[in-house]
Amino acid sequence: MFFSNYLSTNEKRVVFAAIFLGVGTLILSGVYPVPDIRAASAPVVGVPESFSHLAERVSPAVVNIRTEKTVKGGGQPSGHFSRPPFEKNDPFHDFFEKFFGDKQQKKFKQRSLGSGFVIGQEGYIVTNNHVIENADKIKVKLKNGKKFDAELVGRDPNTDIALIRVKPVNGLPVVDLGDSDVLKVGQWVVAIGNPFGLEHTVTAGIVSAKGRVIGSGPYDDYIQTDASINPGNSGGPLINMKGEVMGINTAIIAGGQGIGFAIPINLAKGIIDQLKESGEVTRGWLGVGIQDLDDELAAYYGLEGVKGVLVSEAFQGEPAEKAGIQAKDIILEINGKKVNTSRALSRMVANIRVGDEITIKVLRDGEEKIFNVKIAKRDENFISSRRAKKEVGEAFGVRVATLTKEMAKRLNMEGTDGVVVVEVASGSKGEKAGIRVHDNIKEINRKEIKTVDDYREAIRKTKKGASIQMFIRRMNVGFLVVTFKK
Repeated sequence: MFFSNYLSTNEKRVVFAAIFLGVGTLILSGVYPVPDIRAASAPVVGVPESFSHLAERVSPAVVNIRTEKTVKGGGQPSGHFSRPPFEKNDPFHDFFEKFFGDKQQKKFKQRSLGSGFVIGQEGYIVTNNHVIENADKIKVKLKNGKKFDAELVGRDPNTDIALIRVKPVNGLPVVDLGDSDVLKVGQWVVAIGNPFGLEHTVTAGIVSAKGRVIGSGPYDDYIQTDASINPGNSGGPLINMKGEVMGINTAIIAGGQGIGFAIPINLAKGIIDQLKESGEVTRGWLGVGIQDLDDELAAYYGLEGVKGVLVSEAFQGEPAEKAGIQAKDIILEINGKKVNTSRALSRMVANIRVGDEITIKVLRDGEEKIFNVKIAKRDENFISSRRAKKEVGEAFGVRVATLTKEMAKRLNMEGTDGVVVVEVASGSKGEKAGIRVHDNIKEINRKEIKTVDDYREAIRKTKKGASIQMFIRRMNVGFLVVTFKK
């Protein structure tokens, strides 16, 4: 203070004490109120003291799945080549001919590990399709060490869900299936499985997000979690703090620590029931091509603020066209439930039973109209053929995209040569030949493929009935050749 030089030490103490008491009085009187942080904050629940009770309760129903299948190709090269050296003068030409040539393809046994969980005393076990796909043998091991041969009941590649069955001598421990719709972001979850073959590993984390779309199929709706999920966890359960299964651990992002994905159990329940009943999944079908009504399209049609799905095409002779729905109609509701995205519409229709009649509200030229549509069965071959006519890059039920640097990094691939498979239709020629999602197609019939246009051109130039050889690089496998006839 400017007058501090004129005060003695004792006088200074008296002045500062008075100031302190005065400010304190003002605060207490409410003139300068201090915000109550505790009152404004929601109660925070800390880390659970232990997850032991969950592990002890659920682990006995979690199984280790080992599969064996015969694969044609060159085994598992070291992967040091960024592109196959197939030129005639290349010193490695004879080496690759020996292992990848059409006439001398070798067969080898490929073994893989995964997880699953028991859902019924009858021996039904849920896992991922990619865990048991094309397996010649499926073996199941329980936590108590008992081993069983398992049989495939059914599978659904579109959602990566499979159902297998064992025939135990005595009853099996089973899990409880929960309600994934009530799961909230930030809630604690626990993953149990066999990462890298390390049996019955328990990891914990939280739900990081819901409704994630990662490009693995037409029905993406994943739970994202930071509970550690690694190769071998696939097919294992993601459980809540009550021990109920909330999801099926399915996917990871290569190189992305703390980012894992699980299929919501509510999405899986209907699929599991169908696989039990018939061994296959039957989905509803409207018979329309659809796309999201984004802001640009909405502005173009003068529909700012409208939420719905634009019909880009109504296939002739299919349910929607028969009912009167046309291209450029905007689907607003199905059975009174609002529809905002094409993906949500696809999932909604897929879950409707074949033969059921539904009401669809559309917007046409500014006027709302109601149509009654009888749902038909979704025919994957029909869909694949429609796509093939529209875009050669989607022939044989295989949809490809140019491999970008971002995609290569996410898939842990070296270089960006070739195209990457982003979708394989169930039952299509491509699936039967052995092509998988995330396969990196580098050559077709010895012709280097760098872009989708290269892919289309190579397919177009192949005569009908002639062989198509695709030189592919597959994650965790190496180079291999897939051959089929056009």
